[in-house]
Amino acid sequence: QVQLVESGGGSVQAGGSLRLSCAASRSSFRINVMGWYRQAPGKQRELVATITSLGRTNYADSVAGRFTISRDNAKNTALLQMNSLKPEDTAVYYCNAAGVTLLTFTPADYWGQGTQVTVSS
Repeated sequence: QVQLVESGGGSVQAGGSLRLSCAASRSSFRINVMGWYRQAPGKQRELVATITSLGRTNYADSVAGRFTISRDNAKNTALLQMNSLKPEDTAVYYCNAAGVTLLTFTPADYWGQGTQVTVSS
């Protein structure tokens, strides 16, 4: 079992910045991909950004150029730097960790509890 603890959400005015942090507890689980997803009221959860253990990143078109995802493999943490925030970025942001168990190489993924990001115009 992996626990993901998120922090860094809050309220900001349009054009401002926030940084989200996700810390994964250590366990017999190899994390391959860490990512951030978000869910706005009345909408489905959507991908924001992902990063592999080799540092390859992927961004949703809506955040490319404004958000930056980074990762510290040694500390099992992932950061999401969000700049030039817009009201449409308002959502609950969830951290995700996907990988395999070390003993059986069984694929699994885990989710954080979510952190609220509110951007006012």
